[in-house]
Amino acid sequence: MRPNDLKQALVALVPTGRPVYLWGPPGCGKSSVIRQVAQNLDLELLDVRATLLDPVDLRGLPTVADGAAAWCPPAFLPRDGRGLLFLDELAQAPPSVQAACLQLVLDRRLGEYVLPDGWSVVAASNRAEDRAGTHRLISPLLNRFVHLDLDVSADDWQAWAVTANVAPEVRAFLRFRPGLLFQFEPAGHPRAFPTPRSWQFVSDVLAATPEALLHRVAAGCVGDGPAAEFAGFLRLYRELPDVGQALAQPETTPVPREPAVLYALVGALVETCRQDEAPLARFVTYALRLPDEFALLALRDALAINPKLVALPTVQQWIAGARAKGLFLAA
Repeated sequence: MRPNDLKQALVALVPTGRPVYLWGPPGCGKSSVIRQVAQNLDLELLDVRATLLDPVDLRGLPTVADGAAAWCPPAFLPRDGRGLLFLDELAQAPPSVQAACLQLVLDRRLGEYVLPDGWSVVAASNRAEDRAGTHRLISPLLNRFVHLDLDVSADDWQAWAVTANVAPEVRAFLRFRPGLLFQFEPAGHPRAFPTPRSWQFVSDVLAATPEALLHRVAAGCVGDGPAAEFAGFLRLYRELPDVGQALAQPETTPVPREPAVLYALVGALVETCRQDEAPLARFVTYALRLPDEFALLALRDALAINPKLVALPTVQQWIAGARAKGLFLAA
């Protein structure tokens, strides 16, 4: 299930109170999806790492009150309000911790503790085939969840990345080489490999890394092969036509034809739309001179970060034409 589809499914399922289990390979964005759903539903998110728990951490400690034994539940469990109780890495937890979760997941209670009505349970972990140190989830616990699988989608990642301030160089490269967004072979036991999460690491370190060290630092995030391709693309990106000239003279500045250059150029152009006084009309004039596929990418990403664009008549006409052709456009 693509991330956007999964978010829609979770938005529908969470209000029902049914526990949901999210499965996916390492680094594909499971935690990020759940955080976005909590934001969309205006819910508090309580992230509990199951791998760090002992069974007693959930059940609490016994005490004696009025001659009878009672359990003191842990302070981290919610007492009121509305939110998502996120049991992350549950399949990596030992069976004894999984067993402690049984009553909490289905009956919404642990001994004397009762999960408030406004809270729902969501869990996530890697799959057994990912060789990520998972235990076999005990059958009674499996049967307590609605199970959903998360797939990596380059289009959904790009839609997220443009609003999450991921470096334009990284976005442009993964437009050009979408197959490198995620590559994972568990049997190879790689130390570093490309995932949505590790490409965000590249984005985070890009500005602070000296050019001479870039290949080695990026390889530490996404592996040697993808890092080498990214370093080569980055040299191309930094030798782009003058974006300032394209925006100053949008009707006459030449439009490149090489696909790699166009992907890089679109990323650089879209970044100019973040400015408060961005020359939006001139951006649109130049963007609409690009080949159709690249005009679509430029307008869609620019609209995501600067909705003022939609007020321009030329953009409204272009959106109408794109929809008439059956093209997807997030406005």
